[in-house]
Amino acid sequence: MKATRPLATLLAVGTVLLAAACGSDDGSTSSSGSEGGDKGKVSISGQSFPEATLVASMYEQLLDAQGYDASTTLVDTRDVYMADGQFPGSIQVVPEYVGGIVDYLNAKANGPDAASLTTNDPAASLSAAQSLFDDAGITMLDPSAATDQNAFFVTQDYADANNASTLSDLSGKSVVLAAAPDCAGRADCEKGLTDVYGITITKILPLGFASDQTYQSVLKDESQLGLTSTTDGTLADQGLVLLADDQGIQPAQNLVPAVDTSWAQDNPDAVDALNKLMAALDTEKLTELNGRVSVDREDPATVAKDFLTEAGLI
Repeated sequence: MKATRPLATLLAVGTVLLAAACGSDDGSTSSSGSEGGDKGKVSISGQSFPEATLVASMYEQLLDAQGYDASTTLVDTRDVYMADGQFPGSIQVVPEYVGGIVDYLNAKANGPDAASLTTNDPAASLSAAQSLFDDAGITMLDPSAATDQNAFFVTQDYADANNASTLSDLSGKSVVLAAAPDCAGRADCEKGLTDVYGITITKILPLGFASDQTYQSVLKDESQLGLTSTTDGTLADQGLVLLADDQGIQPAQNLVPAVDTSWAQDNPDAVDALNKLMAALDTEKLTELNGRVSVDREDPATVAKDFLTEAGLI
């Protein structure tokens, strides 16, 4: 999950829709388009939900085209790749979300009740957390205009029965929530729903961020509320609808590359290439690409290559 992830962030998920489409059974994706890898190996990690799978494939193919030998391993939650010695360290590059990475590092350094550093302004959020990035040995590259905030959905039938179009419309109601494993206690997830919206969460089912299990749980009324993203293009076809975050518990979640500071200093050409990728993406394009993966069931690696080629990046 992304947010403060990102779920996006944080983070997210057990079994993921299409995560294996561009990878092996262990979550690794294979390099393609490599020019020999003469610039050395690059290890990429990230969370294993469809959008992150797509963006990680963009990173991998882009770096391969720059002459690196890139490989990707996706994991369930941010906690996994942020473990000591992994990122930064054995992992050099991670596709991130502004709010997710800022909130994660803030909570890790200052405790779960630390005052939030995130706002709806991605640049301001990153600036406020600069000392945290410095201490962690992480360099944040240019955030993209493309943004994907966490969002919550219900069935159309539930929305109609409860006259609900916003999360505020669920105030005072009791629901079971299907979400990412790290949802509990997060301001952009269970805590925000409870403290800001006054929704009683009777149980959290850790079924994943935008996962098929989460969709099915809500459709079968095992849970009433599910976690996804604002760029989820699959909902209408399933009879599901987003509830507006009318009180704004979601921070800026712009896509942004997080890289090992030492590696960034040694590889300015890679930094430049990743910044150009971020500049080429916007929310409309990201939603379109997500739809090709999640709705049309196209291979994320193919969708990523098409975009990189059309944008003149490879």
